[in-house]
Amino acid sequence: MSRLFASRTHSLGRSRISASALDGLRGRAVLSVDQTERAIPLKNGKALGIFGPGEHELSGRFEEFGLAVEALSGAPEVRSPYALAMLREGRAGEEVVELTTGPGEVGLIYRAEALYAALPPESRVAYWTALGPFRMEKLTPKDGEEIPAALTPRLAKAQGAGAVSVIARPQPGQSVQLFVSGEHRGGYGAGLQGFWSPNGLVGAQVVDLRTQTLEVSGQEILTADRVSLRLSAAASYRVTNPKLALTAVEDYGQALYLALQLAMRATVSARTLDALLSERVAVDEAAAGKLRAEMAAVGLEVGAVEMKDVILPGEMREILNRVVAAEKEAEANVIRRREETAATRSLLNTAKLMTENPAMMRLKELEALEAVASKVERLIVYGGPKGLLDVAKLDTEG
Repeated sequence: MSRLFASRTHSLGRSRISASALDGLRGRAVLSVDQTERAIPLKNGKALGIFGPGEHELSGRFEEFGLAVEALSGAPEVRSPYALAMLREGRAGEEVVELTTGPGEVGLIYRAEALYAALPPESRVAYWTALGPFRMEKLTPKDGEEIPAALTPRLAKAQGAGAVSVIARPQPGQSVQLFVSGEHRGGYGAGLQGFWSPNGLVGAQVVDLRTQTLEVSGQEILTADRVSLRLSAAASYRVTNPKLALTAVEDYGQALYLALQLAMRATVSARTLDALLSERVAVDEAAAGKLRAEMAAVGLEVGAVEMKDVILPGEMREILNRVVAAEKEAEANVIRRREETAATRSLLNTAKLMTENPAMMRLKELEALEAVASKVERLIVYGGPKGLLDVAKLDTEG
């Protein structure tokens, strides 16, 4: 190609500004815009407009032009600073639509009749019209006003919903507690719950009403006989008054944790180690009594309280093991002596019976002989029945 007809090109995305040598002589350039894009040509740094698909003639030398391109394949919001600047100047044309809300107004923005976004009061947003159509429904809700049940699930999926509403999803066994400007406004059961909050004054907190377990592990406690041990404990509880639980203390779970620690410490420190180990049920009940009275004031019902693990220091464990071993050895000796005494008494009774009854003595002799005879292969007896008892010759031949 001759230099006369050579061309130069600015390209960005699929759109481009081009100018041949002949266009240069005529003082013009050609803007080509792809159907999936919107192009903003710049002349000496100033946006000339927003151009749609097709070819557009631009007046000026090629060197004066720059190009900004916006793809229409993503989100519909206008992000281009050039497009927003032209929108403020009233030069955006029909390529961009702007939606605004006034004081106290909430805007529900529909894109192709599907709820797309929620706009807070005194806000504005711009969309590319090619990605619409867009329309806005304006509402003037009050803080804490309940959102209609049919709208709540749709609003939960909309962009910016968190700026104008509070939506909670309590499960079965849970409750959502509503607060407006810090004041409790009521509780709601399981299911999707939505409340308007155009001024950001609404809060909602989900409270679990089911029975739960709290565990305190590894706290160091000194018993009444000055033995240091490490104790773990657990307590079951449930929230019976959600409003009181959320307003009486900052964190009812943390309050219960601390109260369980103190109750176990007070109960254990008043007992010796032996009493603690032998009266665990009484210790649990004493700690539970202290805990129930305190937690009832913050809307909690405490159930069972139980010591889980009692861990002694190494030296104390060795001493305790030796004590237990000595006690068991003493018990074994008592049992052994008792059995020996019983066996001796039995032998004495047997001897008395045999002395008083010769026939029984003879019978015992026969039983003994039978036991001996069962262990040899041949037994030869001389002298008749009397010889059977007086003289026995064992023949082991064979």
